[in-house]
Amino acid sequence: MLSSASHGAFPASDPGFAALPVPDVLAAADGLVSRIRLCFGLSRDTFDAEVQPLLQRYAGYVHLLPATADNYFSSPTGLLNLGLEVAFYSLQGTDAHIFSGRSTISARRQLEPRWRLATFIGGLCCELHRVLSHLIVTDEAGGEWPQFLIPLGDWLASRSATRYFVRWRPNATESRGLGVFALPLVVPGATLQYLAQDNSVIVPHLLSSISGQPVYRDHNVLDALVRRSLALVVDRNLQANADRYGVPQFGSHLERYLVDAMRRLASGSPSWFPNREKSRAWLGLDGLFLLWPQAAHDVQALLEADQLAGIPKAPETMLDLLLEAGVFVRQPDGASTWFVLPPELKTAAEAVKLASPAILLNGVAPPAEPLTISLVCPTGAMRTTQKTPATAPAPAPVPPPGTQFSLLDATDVATSPAARTSPPPASQTPAPPSAVVADLAVQSPPPPPSPSQAAAPTFKLNAPMRLNPAVRDALAAIVSTLNGPGSAAAAAPVAAGLFVPLAELERRGVQPALAGRALADVGLLVHAGRDGPATVTADFRGEPTIGLVVAPACIDGFDPAAFEPAAHEEP
Repeated sequence: MLSSASHGAFPASDPGFAALPVPDVLAAADGLVSRIRLCFGLSRDTFDAEVQPLLQRYAGYVHLLPATADNYFSSPTGLLNLGLEVAFYSLQGTDAHIFSGRSTISARRQLEPRWRLATFIGGLCCELHRVLSHLIVTDEAGGEWPQFLIPLGDWLASRSATRYFVRWRPNATESRGLGVFALPLVVPGATLQYLAQDNSVIVPHLLSSISGQPVYRDHNVLDALVRRSLALVVDRNLQANADRYGVPQFGSHLERYLVDAMRRLASGSPSWFPNREKSRAWLGLDGLFLLWPQAAHDVQALLEADQLAGIPKAPETMLDLLLEAGVFVRQPDGASTWFVLPPELKTAAEAVKLASPAILLNGVAPPAEPLTISLVCPTGAMRTTQKTPATAPAPAPVPPPGTQFSLLDATDVATSPAARTSPPPASQTPAPPSAVVADLAVQSPPPPPSPSQAAAPTFKLNAPMRLNPAVRDALAAIVSTLNGPGSAAAAAPVAAGLFVPLAELERRGVQPALAGRALADVGLLVHAGRDGPATVTADFRGEPTIGLVVAPACIDGFDPAAFEPAAHEEP
């Protein structure tokens, strides 16, 4: 039987929160309020007259509510402390920024106090939307707080409540726009009128920050300061409380930053406007797709420039977060990424699909016109082009079984556009793929290909533009040797990709360490083991050789499945 002490340690009912007077709630944050007053640089009387009422109204609205159920700032007064800390750091950040940079010095001098106050309010109210979307508050009698109509502190006082209880909505979605509806209960209309004097940008930028809607064609310095401060505060809270509260949900607060970065790129970067040449975004009949991981690298670069704390650096982490948040959708078979074939590409590209094009394109001008085709295609599909049916190339002859093949010859037969699009003559029956693979494993080295065989290169490097230029040029030269005689090849296909000897890189003026780092940075380096070295040892031309394995995704015409039985060539 449990002791009375055990019963006391595990209460049978929810104790709820005490319905304290608002001054007592705010008094618990006296230390932070003092720091805010010093950061404003105002006298005590001026601060008490202009800023203190905002703090009291905010404390009256959020009272002792936690910010989240089991994540960051999940203890009583969590939402109060979160707002005050973000407001403080946002205000502090205004000292290093110039607002209204195109205005005259005298105009900036008049507007600067308004910008600082607006930035402070933006930080204070940045998470107000949570009160309206994530929780339900009731008193002892079961009455429900109408959070759109009255601050929580006033409602508790009107009902003479002594305690209240919080119930979290299941599967609540983040709707930052709701924060605009709670703003009048925290910020008086007279304050908004003061912010709007002699300008037409401060209040729109403030509302844009609170609602999470970007201001197109205009950099929102206020929102940038708030976002940076919020990321810093949340990251510090998660790190500080990881031991006390078990394992918090790291990363669950990052969705907004990733989506915001993609929206900013979609509205301001030419390479993100859909359906343009070399665009990251493609809009077709089957939805909006982003080439991946290229889009992830753009997002990472933008967020690193914002100096946000805790932002994920790996495209895989970004993908998992946005899939979990419902921003991206999976394939019907559960795969995270899709394969699309935009008009300008010859081979299928890996991409992610957005749940709705409006996530990125809402408000972008001019509006994007979708292509009249479907973009999704099977993995590894290639586009075939023919000038006219009358001049279509004849099918490449397929040698009968038993004929010797080189690695190049086999790839030519397997990947030739003509071989894929036109059936062979009735008198010629191609050997099944298994027979071709078997021949690859047992045949002796082939003779050099004839001029007609070597006329059209099969292999070509298709690496991201972010790859180090020296490494790209050296790797392109190495890949091109695969189009010549087998004895001249400077690399060898293996099961995991293309094996490139370190000596071949050094011959072309590239240090192996530089090549390894550059390939790893763009996700094209295949490691032998998760914790092992970047280099591998393979049998190259009959001798153990140290080299790097390059991912096959960056080499056009490379089919690693066709070369799995043959890891090297004889000289």
